[in-house]
Amino acid sequence: MGFDQYHEPPSELSEETRTFARMILGLIEEAEAIDWYEQRMSVEKDDSARAIMANAQKEEFKHFSMDLEWLLRKRPVWRRIAKGVLFRDGDIVELGEKAEESAD
Repeated sequence: MGFDQYHEPPSELSEETRTFARMILGLIEEAEAIDWYEQRMSVEKDDSARAIMANAQKEEFKHFSMDLEWLLRKRPVWRRIAKGVLFRDGDIVELGEKAEESAD
């Protein structure tokens, strides 16, 4: 069974790379689910239905965060850049530029 998640022949990829690709795809899927719930909630008029959607979206936030943390643990340079940007005050682009410069 083929999967579109690979850009190289899967048989030539290491198990580690294939796992990494699965986790990246999981992160993308969680981000999509977060977006879908956001859109649904923005048009839903029923308060109880919107509350259920909000609860479900929180689950997706958790899954996204877990996937991201796993990926950051596997790629230290990504983690260093993320630490320079996330949860900091200031201009996001400037923080990103500084984090990228100091990551090496």
